[in-house]
Amino acid sequence: MLIRIHPDNPQPRQVEQVTTLLENDGVIIYPTDTVYGLGCSIFSKKAMRRIAQIKKVNPNKKPLTIICTNTSHIQEYAQGIPNDVFKVMRRLLPGPYTFIFKASRIIPKIMLTPRSTVGIRWPDHPIAQSIVETLGHPILSSSLRLSEDELYDAPSELHDHYENQVDAVVDGGVIYAEHSTIIDFSGGGSEIIRRGKGAVDWLENT
Repeated sequence: MLIRIHPDNPQPRQVEQVTTLLENDGVIIYPTDTVYGLGCSIFSKKAMRRIAQIKKVNPNKKPLTIICTNTSHIQEYAQGIPNDVFKVMRRLLPGPYTFIFKASRIIPKIMLTPRSTVGIRWPDHPIAQSIVETLGHPILSSSLRLSEDELYDAPSELHDHYENQVDAVVDGGVIYAEHSTIIDFSGGGSEIIRRGKGAVDWLENT
């Protein structure tokens, strides 16, 4: 199913159509400010297993990422965030970053690695934000790749490839896909895991 949603002014009816799927163990493909990715409710074990099968990965091998839309979400689903880091996050987000922290107890165990960490994303994209806000809680996010070095830009390509594996592809138009910048704060300091769209010069002051 292809659901077209305006990238700047998401139509509530279409957004509700997507969230209804998520509430019923659905798996979607949707746009963020960096890539098109797979998504599902973080409280649906069935949907998470489907995503692991689609990507052919073990979800417990690396920290999974959740999409948030406000600082309350961040504080609820992550713990041990230093005050100076949190202040910077409030300035940088929404934006093209993934921040890794220790997961709070509310994070389902199926999402946890042995280190009990979680990736936090607050993308600067109206569609992703509208889906989470309407659903009422974060969704899991996992990027999709054409190859090791190439990401999907066009929803039509994603629909052709994944139509029979997901419940809906949200068409928010073509994006110029680029990875988010991943920074791990779970060990007490800061470690750049991946350099992507987000600048990292501000780390010198944290």
